Amino acid sequence: MILIAAGSSLPFCGVDSQQIVLRAFSALGRFTTLKEISALYETPAWPDASDPPFVNGVAAIETALPPEALLQALHAIEAGFGRRRRQKNAPRSLDLDLIAYHQERREAGTGGLQLPHPRLAAREFVLAPLAGIAPDWRHPVTGATAQAMLDALPTRQARRIS
Repeated sequence: MILIAAGSSLPFCGVDSQQIVLRAFSALGRFTTLKEISALYETPAWPDASDPPFVNGVAAIETALPPEALLQALHAIEAGFGRRRRQKNAPRSLDLDLIAYHQERREAGTGGLQLPHPRLAAREFVLAPLAGIAPDWRHPVTGATAQAMLDALPTRQARRIS
């Protein structure tokens, strides 16, 4: 299973964050096979909770693209929705992350792509939607299920919105 997480906290060209996430998944479906799309969740912005909240979702996909090419395609979709990488953790119109590529494990190397995503187990905004579509999915390194990782979080603030 290949997992893509999406998040949006800013509108783009009059399109709200919920629609941006859904349209991003639709764009993803043009060159991959969408297996499942989670419900959407609203989560507080981090690290500055006074920023607009995020709308988050997860898609399970299949593709013949290798991880690096898939990541480039995700960045192209982000750019199409106005994403500019100016400041880390700033509000943004769209963020797409490659969370897992089957059971592949890789350390961040020259290209910086680490699999599975290094902060997956600490991110409720990924785990809540992921547990909704694949609660028994197992982390390739730790073996923990998506549901177990979500249950282990010290606080829960994600609110299902669709």
